[in-house]
Amino acid sequence: MYLVAIAWMYVVVMMAVAEATSPQGTLLGAFFTFVLYGLLPLSIVMYLLGTPARRARRARREASAQPDGAGHAAGDAVAAEGEEAVRVADGAPGAAADAPQAQAAEAAPRQGGQVGEPFAGNARPEEPPVR
Repeated sequence: MYLVAIAWMYVVVMMAVAEATSPQGTLLGAFFTFVLYGLLPLSIVMYLLGTPARRARRARREASAQPDGAGHAAGDAVAAEGEEAVRVADGAPGAAADAPQAQAAEAAPRQGGQVGEPFAGNARPEEPPVR
């Protein structure tokens, strides 16, 4: 790819030199020959030919930025504002909002609290996988 670009620039430089040294030519004409026949088209072609490499480099960078490498964006570690946390145990008291509420919800010493067993049994029997 670079060999073609170097060869094209060589041809354009020779055209610009011929324009500048010609009796009917000018330095301004040589400048526009160099820019319009060389730099502008070559920059567009090199940009288009470099697109697959840029795309692959971006994909590698995005893949290395993810901790699990699964291709998914990392999720939030905490619940969003306004959502309640899910309660796991049946009959367990919720979290206290402030200190007085926490003291009111505490059980007296040597007094047992109610503990449920919500996950003691299987809710439905296990079914064999469908093939």
